[in-house]
Amino acid sequence: MVFAIEEINSDETLLPNITLGYRLYDNCVNLPVALGGAAALINGLEEEFIESDCTGITPVLAIVGDPTSTHSMAISKLLSPFQIPLVSYYATCSCLSNKQEYSSFFRTVPSDNFQVKAIIQIIKHYGWTWVGAIASDDDYGQYAIRNFSEEFKVFGCLSFLETLPKLNEKEKIFQIVNSIKQSSANVVVIFAPEVELMPLVQEIVHQNITSIQWIASEAWSTSTVLASKENFISFGGTIGVAVRRGLIPGLQNFLLQVQPDFDPDNNLSVQFWEALFDCQFQENKMIQNSSTAAGIKKCTGEEEIINLKTAYSDVSELRVSYNVYKAVYALAHALHNLMSCRNGKGPFEGKTCANIANVQPWQLLHYLREVSFTTHLGEKVAFDENGDAIAIYDIINWQRANDGSVRIADIGIFDQSAEVGKEVSLNEDAIFWNSDTGKAPESVCSKSCESGTRKASKKGQPVCCFDCVPCADGEISNQTDSIICLKCPDDFWSNEEKDQCILKEVEFLSFEDAMGITLTTTALVGAGLSICVLAIFIKYKNTPVVKANNSELSFLLLVSLTFCFLCSLTFIGQPSTLTCILRHVVFGISFVLCVSCILVKTIVVIVAFRANMPGNNMMKWFGAAQQRGTIFFFTSVQSMICAIWLSVAAPVPAKNNKYQNSKIILECEVGSVTGFSFLLGYIGLLACACFVLAFLARNLPDTFNEARFITFSMLIFCAVWITFIPAYISSPGKHTVAVEVFAILASSFGLLFSIFAPKCYIILLKPEQNTKKVLMTKGKI
Repeated sequence: MVFAIEEINSDETLLPNITLGYRLYDNCVNLPVALGGAAALINGLEEEFIESDCTGITPVLAIVGDPTSTHSMAISKLLSPFQIPLVSYYATCSCLSNKQEYSSFFRTVPSDNFQVKAIIQIIKHYGWTWVGAIASDDDYGQYAIRNFSEEFKVFGCLSFLETLPKLNEKEKIFQIVNSIKQSSANVVVIFAPEVELMPLVQEIVHQNITSIQWIASEAWSTSTVLASKENFISFGGTIGVAVRRGLIPGLQNFLLQVQPDFDPDNNLSVQFWEALFDCQFQENKMIQNSSTAAGIKKCTGEEEIINLKTAYSDVSELRVSYNVYKAVYALAHALHNLMSCRNGKGPFEGKTCANIANVQPWQLLHYLREVSFTTHLGEKVAFDENGDAIAIYDIINWQRANDGSVRIADIGIFDQSAEVGKEVSLNEDAIFWNSDTGKAPESVCSKSCESGTRKASKKGQPVCCFDCVPCADGEISNQTDSIICLKCPDDFWSNEEKDQCILKEVEFLSFEDAMGITLTTTALVGAGLSICVLAIFIKYKNTPVVKANNSELSFLLLVSLTFCFLCSLTFIGQPSTLTCILRHVVFGISFVLCVSCILVKTIVVIVAFRANMPGNNMMKWFGAAQQRGTIFFFTSVQSMICAIWLSVAAPVPAKNNKYQNSKIILECEVGSVTGFSFLLGYIGLLACACFVLAFLARNLPDTFNEARFITFSMLIFCAVWITFIPAYISSPGKHTVAVEVFAILASSFGLLFSIFAPKCYIILLKPEQNTKKVLMTKGKI
């Protein structure tokens, strides 16, 4: 501070013709002493100041200090009613930004809010979401840890939170060390002054705890006492934020000019000299007799400070001193701006200006709020509305030097004025990690959940501790640490990795797959056999076997069977509106036509038997015209059912996800269930009627024993369709359609073989039995 004031006084451009004066008070790291010094400055204990031609009241316009937050809070409350500016160079507590309580407080060191932001950015950069925290039991530590906790909980969790005791309480220190050892967190953040942290550091080194990555607040990050060779095994690699380092040209020469001064009211320089050179001045009243002085080197006052390498003359790490330097210059620039005011354009009542000869602290306070200048290092100095300086921190790392000592190296910078998200800039290659791998450690309670999984909280654990649960089928997560799995759209399904939705596989009974080829081939074979049988019957239509079995009805029955076989082809292939309508209509009409023919044939057998009985002429009432009319009537009823069904709610193609969520099953919805039920029910009714009549006629004379074959064929027909119902319901996907096609083909083959196989056997293989004589005799056909 003295150097800065003398530098300003010798500057012809800054405060020309104005000489700054000062008073120095030692707070003795004691709040009452600090408050006493502030009160002395306010009260003006030394009312007159006479030196050279300067006379008059000694004005105290501003105070540079106090370095501690707690002291600054108390002093600022004392000064605020008098509107005397207090510019601190090291009080960082965020609480001091409250202008309602500390209206005249300013600082050139950043607020802890920004220190917390810098630490948060570092933690975010390395993905540490599970950390421990320790804070001192004072305003500095408690305000800092509170801000840190609020910002950190947005993306991470505290494994533990401990408070350092004011006094060296062994039990409390042991408790904190046990919390560190028991926690799975590999990163610990500490907000505490060097003095209060010392007992904990010693105990950690004593217990040889070496697996922790320490994050240091600015209060201890540059402590050469803590950063020692003895502590390096546990604290090597510590990363911290430090007050911005600056160079002050000429300061070292100024410090080396100090000489002992035997002023009875200030013996500080004498004590300093004796401590520096390990000697004592004979003039020092502390030496009371020769016996006491024996063996003690006497100081001459001519010793050369320049020959000693001490912390006093080392100006390479000017952090706190640089902030003192900026504080003095901030006040000087505020006074300079005050001098530059012109009446009529002033900031005070009536647009007046302050009088430099009688300036008041509250007037300087006004200009201090608006001060803005750039240091010789190009750093801008200004205060925001809270009296805080623009936050710039050095990010440091404790490293081993070549000579074995501990070196505090700069590895990056935090600049509040940088682009959002890029405030922290790190030189990764320059960082020393005190770990076996030599790389940044991991510190997470649970590792990140990969794509395809979601986070599930563990009961009784913080949100950072979780299990990774795979997404359910049909759901995905395409980012790490997702808390939910997203459901795929209706036509999509999750892939095996559950990290993206893919189009569902479309399934239907295709002509290309094995099942479709088999059924198609079988249907064509059945249709071909029906046509072959029809050709045989046409060729041998004049033979007794064909005539005896009502050739016209047999022809019609074979044609209907051909359609029954061919209608199964409409069930194969991708469903469309046309095929959905055709498959049910053709199926319904073909089978009614087929069963109608068989029913009429059964009726003909019964009527023919009754007609041969004496006095019975029923055959004339059920001739060829009546037979055709009956078949037409039965078929017309089914046609009417189909027409009504299609007009009310026709079958349509649809996508079915009920059986297999991972596939889209293309099928035909029946539309009206009632219409479909009537269609099937009508076929079943005719089949049952036919079966009953055929069963009743099974014992007729052998000449008319076709009823036996009809009975057997209808038994097969009914058995197939009764079995079809549960098989149809339980078959998933395309197998549902396959079961339906199989039922059609099975029942059609049953009818074809049961009714026509015996006749074809006689026609082709036993032509000698295909005579009227044989048919008139009792024998098997």
